[in-house]
Amino acid sequence: MKDSALVVVDMLYDFIDGSMACEGADSAIQHSLEYIDKETAATDPDDSGVRSIYPILFVRDHHPANHCSFKEQGGPWPPHCVQGTHGADVHEALQPYVSEDLTFFKGEDPSLEQYSGYEGKNAAGQSLREVLELLEIKNVVVCGIATEYCVRNTAEDLLKAGFKVFVLRDGIAYVDAKGHSEALAEMEKEGIKLI
Repeated sequence: MKDSALVVVDMLYDFIDGSMACEGADSAIQHSLEYIDKETAATDPDDSGVRSIYPILFVRDHHPANHCSFKEQGGPWPPHCVQGTHGADVHEALQPYVSEDLTFFKGEDPSLEQYSGYEGKNAAGQSLREVLELLEIKNVVVCGIATEYCVRNTAEDLLKAGFKVFVLRDGIAYVDAKGHSEALAEMEKEGIKLI
């Protein structure tokens, strides 16, 4: 798709095989990599072999150790994606696609729960929204973890901001199968397309 970007949400070790491991995480990573390979393999019209530019943006949970979402602070979740830990790292298979400018951190304020990556900030202090606008992106494909929380909230905020939003159905993992199905149905009703 023209004017498109991929947003990879929270494909981080704590959500893959760590303290909050989600259902289908390995499969979601595999399907996302296949999608990336397909999109970045396109060559330019004069067939010179130059790969098309397809921006891949990463959203990362990046919590301080005393984050309000942790059970010890009265929140619902076990500690996860704590800054400086392996659990907060992007899966190694996706590392070749990660760049500092296109990585957006969320959940850094200890007193604020932040599921959506929409207002996540990169190292330069720019939000995901700002960078998508700078890149003149109109279509956003979302994959990641977990369907019911960070994927859904990010996709919905992008939709509200006027982007055409697509969720990579096989590129998402989830906390619970029922919640996953319900979230997909709700997103479709709202106008987010499943591909």
